[in-house]
Amino acid sequence: MDERLASMSPEELRGHMRSLGYRTQNELAEAIGVSRSAVSLWLEGKVGVPRPVAMLLRMLVAAQRRVY
Repeated sequence: MDERLASMSPEELRGHMRSLGYRTQNELAEAIGVSRSAVSLWLEGKVGVPRPVAMLLRMLVAAQRRVY
């Protein structure tokens, strides 16, 4: 299976947040159109990161690496 389609661990989410320059849960939540509490649940591992969100973040990180 294509890894871009998989969900994402809390550690991977933290890494992508840093890579994309989001310092807070609120910054990420506003950027992707979800609640801060959703981001909090993902980072705590209580709820899995939805696949579309995981895919979006992976694509943004990959695009950032290609541009710079």
